[in-house]
Amino acid sequence: MGRAVVVMGVSGSGKSSVAEGIAHRLGLRCIDGDDLHSADNVDKMRRGQALSDADRWPWLDRVGMALADARRSPQGLVLACSALRRVYRDRLRAACPGLRFVFLDGDAPLIEQRMRQRTGHYMPSALLDSQWQTLERPGADETDVLRLDIAEPLARVVDQAVASLAA
Repeated sequence: MGRAVVVMGVSGSGKSSVAEGIAHRLGLRCIDGDDLHSADNVDKMRRGQALSDADRWPWLDRVGMALADARRSPQGLVLACSALRRVYRDRLRAACPGLRFVFLDGDAPLIEQRMRQRTGHYMPSALLDSQWQTLERPGADETDVLRLDIAEPLARVVDQAVASLAA
């Protein structure tokens, strides 16, 4: 059975880059959860409108299916997905038992700076406030979550994630 890992955090925290780094190092496939959003969700975010839970549930179900499929195959999956609320993480856990999370945590000024520097993404920095408002940091009882500080260089964050996931 393959392993399944979600790299989570607010927009601009580096989910895609870290997920790609982990996948490369562990020989796993990588999917960006943003690619699983419906066209309506993408249009809504492009217009600067935050997604509601009603918008997110079908997307989270697609994410959960991708993770479960990967878990059943020999080659696992690393998937970048915000997974901001506990209920979202629990929904993914239910879809894919044995799922692990890597939480990319950082302060608002650093993430805002990163969002201003990136290009070609439909998520405007204006929606970052809604991400912070939605975020429920994983609790101590969520033992399947590794918290990493994104102030560290990307290579170090990936090294820390790989070391934890390989253990």
